[in-house]
Amino acid sequence: MEHSKEFEALAADAKSRVKEVSVQQTLERLENGATLIDVREDNEWFEHASDAIHLSRGIIERDIVNAFPDKGSELILYCGGGYRSALAADNLQKMGYSNVYSVAGGWTAWNEAGAPTEMEIPF
Repeated sequence: MEHSKEFEALAADAKSRVKEVSVQQTLERLENGATLIDVREDNEWFEHASDAIHLSRGIIERDIVNAFPDKGSELILYCGGGYRSALAADNLQKMGYSNVYSVAGGWTAWNEAGAPTEMEIPF
């Protein structure tokens, strides 16, 4: 997807404060208890990373505290290419979450690495 210069600048600013992890690092961290969160939109969720939960970019800041009251929880976010997840991770850090990461390259990198996925059939 082609993004505007303004959006890319906003994402780059967020990425300057957010730690990124590779797909392999994500898989290792998941084995040790981290939670993977898909921040893509509802219409993108039908195919997603195995064991991911869905808190889209539009609601994550609203719902994160109820879902994860422990602000030390290890949360790894991904989106399509790593931009929206960096923006969301930056906001979660501003909300006091101290162990938040963004998957470098997002869903694209996940698929390229052959990492496990699941499909949800919409009703």
